Amino acid sequence: MIKVYPAEERHSADHGWLKANFTFSFADYYDPNNVQFGPMVLLNDDMIEPLRGFGTHPHDEMEIVSVVLEGHLKHEDNTGQSATTTFGEIQRMSAGTGVLHSEMNPSPKEKVNLLQMWFLPEEQGIKPSYEKTSFDIEALKNQLVPVVSKQPGENVAYIHQDLTIYLSDLEQGKELSFNQKAERRTMLFVIEGSIKVNDQEELRYRDSARITETSTLKIKANQNARFMLIDLP
Repeated sequence: MIKVYPAEERHSADHGWLKANFTFSFADYYDPNNVQFGPMVLLNDDMIEPLRGFGTHPHDEMEIVSVVLEGHLKHEDNTGQSATTTFGEIQRMSAGTGVLHSEMNPSPKEKVNLLQMWFLPEEQGIKPSYEKTSFDIEALKNQLVPVVSKQPGENVAYIHQDLTIYLSDLEQGKELSFNQKAERRTMLFVIEGSIKVNDQEELRYRDSARITETSTLKIKANQNARFMLIDLP
């Protein structure tokens, strides 16, 4: 089953320094039918003004992944970690037993657009940790490239949950297949362009789809498309 969630139906928030779109319930937006998809509980599409961001705040018992689409994001936390990421890099933080961190736009001129995702960990009580990895942007061309996974791999950020996040740049007219066990879940999110899934559903800019009871996906680009696929338990 493929259920499409159009971008324009996402809940939006405008705080001046932050413009955000929520795929799941978050902050003042609550829908009891839209709190999670498997262990995935958050997918926020954030645009942050120059020299602004999320000041130091706490988290615990959550796996947090940030994918910067444009601009730069600076991370600092109370474990001593500090790093700046941009597209081509992945930031993964395991909040575990508790961490304080900030996420800021360090640029005095450019905005930063990022996808922030939260996943429930497989087990609680793990030690907080932070990881920054990089991937080859050119390798995304017409391929699904794993960038976050519980399965170890070169240039793949480790996450404490049985999931894998893939990115792809699919050229117009090209097609990819993705196979998995039918009892697993798949999340699709279109970053740019337009794709068609199993010759049925079309997803455009910032649309998403939640897919269940489906073992094979055929993804075709109606126009040049950048998208994210998440394989979930």
